[in-house]
Amino acid sequence: MSSKRLMRGVTGAALLGLSAGAFAAAGPGTVGSRQLAALVVALAYLLFSWSVLATYRRRDAARRAGLVSGGGEGLLLAYASQTGYAESLALRSADALNRAGRAVELRALNELDEATLARHRQALFIASTTGEGDAPDNAARFARELMARVPALGSLQFGVLALGDRSYAHFCGFGRALDRWLRHAGAVPLFDPVEVDNADAGALRHWQQQLSALGGHAEMPDWRAPDYGRWQLLERRLLNPGSQGGPAYHIALRPLEEVPVWQAGDIVELGPRNAAAAVTRCLASLALDGTTPVRLAGRGQTLADALACVHLPQSGPQAPADLQDWLDQLPLLPHREYSIASLPWEGQLDLLVRQMRGADGQLGLGSGWLTAHARVGGEIALRIRSNRSFHPPTDARPLILIGNGTGLAGLRAHLKARAAAGHERNWLLFGERNRAHDAFHHQELATWLERGVLARLDLVFSRDQPTRRYVQDQLREAADMLREWIAQDAAIYVCGSLEGMAAGVHAALIEILGASALEALTDAGRYRRDLY
Repeated sequence: MSSKRLMRGVTGAALLGLSAGAFAAAGPGTVGSRQLAALVVALAYLLFSWSVLATYRRRDAARRAGLVSGGGEGLLLAYASQTGYAESLALRSADALNRAGRAVELRALNELDEATLARHRQALFIASTTGEGDAPDNAARFARELMARVPALGSLQFGVLALGDRSYAHFCGFGRALDRWLRHAGAVPLFDPVEVDNADAGALRHWQQQLSALGGHAEMPDWRAPDYGRWQLLERRLLNPGSQGGPAYHIALRPLEEVPVWQAGDIVELGPRNAAAAVTRCLASLALDGTTPVRLAGRGQTLADALACVHLPQSGPQAPADLQDWLDQLPLLPHREYSIASLPWEGQLDLLVRQMRGADGQLGLGSGWLTAHARVGGEIALRIRSNRSFHPPTDARPLILIGNGTGLAGLRAHLKARAAAGHERNWLLFGERNRAHDAFHHQELATWLERGVLARLDLVFSRDQPTRRYVQDQLREAADMLREWIAQDAAIYVCGSLEGMAAGVHAALIEILGASALEALTDAGRYRRDLY
């Protein structure tokens, strides 16, 4: 219950109803014992109400401060909310980060000043828009005073969740203005703004993926589960045997239902499953029959199938008294996202997936399912999410593609699209560990270079020389050509790891082009990033 509703619903009834009634019954100049008792009760109730209200306020303040122990450096999470929706998303985001062990300081935008922004290393902003691209009321002072200046925020890394409605002329107007202002102040974007059209569930799931990355890739249940389609796993091929890094696999799938349409830059949302062996162990430990019919997420299925889709219990062996009620308490496995490496006309959907392992040595949820546990020929649950901010240019302008590791997947789809369109001014800069083991799709890249689909190809292998060398170092060495391509209206697309590569490339681009020029490229849609 909110504090305002508490005051109106409890205190008002107690004070106005009981005390006024008591005095009215007593008449002028007299107070009977019953009336006095009623007045005492009313006053006691009023004190109780104020006590409850103070408790709610203390709890709310503690929740909003969100300062939790045992989890890294404090992260600022600020919101601009007109109707309360952005605030509710901020609370859910703070809670998710808290559970991942991150300390979070939650504030309305109007509560911030330059000093607060400057003392944080990382900040997230959830911003709605009101009117014709205006700031909500609880961000109006911030927009009027702070955004009229350009503070020095070079030590701040940030991310923006912008809420809007595409039926309005200034879609996500304030969120976009906030993002531009932060960049202009020297703050470094952790990822491109996540824009939400009318509470779009896919965009919010993408925001959750960014929260998961900031929380050390901790498990975060989906706020709303995707409606998956049915696909078949056609191929699983190891691309880097002998690599110093984790095994990376080429994954190919085909739809078992209607073929969906997607573009270069779009994202797969995978519905992972627990390994069959893990489900079998769980059933055995609880002496349960996996063929028992149950319901999960509204669908009838066997208990074994249902347990494949939920977080398996970690408690000791104890059979549940009510099987369905027990199952309903187990959280669904969250989705995982991967960049698509192919186009629909090829008849299959390709991914490039690296095996990830947790601190306990266990395979990651999504990568473990795709690269180890799922049976080739078996069924995979996934859906495609449009990633509008990483779609290809609509014209033949030059395209500079920069990435590392499995980020090559998204860049590969762009090169396929450019080749199909006959657009040959393409330059790929790609980094990995060793040429001998980690030259993903090297034959395909060599063929594109030979045929002119690639005008230039720079491959950087960080461990092939005594001094580590990364893709951002190659970018600096090619600074003159980069400036030449930008002068010819080129766009820059970056795909790969959020930590390390993305920040390094961003810093190199600022050195080569200047902060204001990079900001202008961002505003024009000529600098786009898909990071994980």
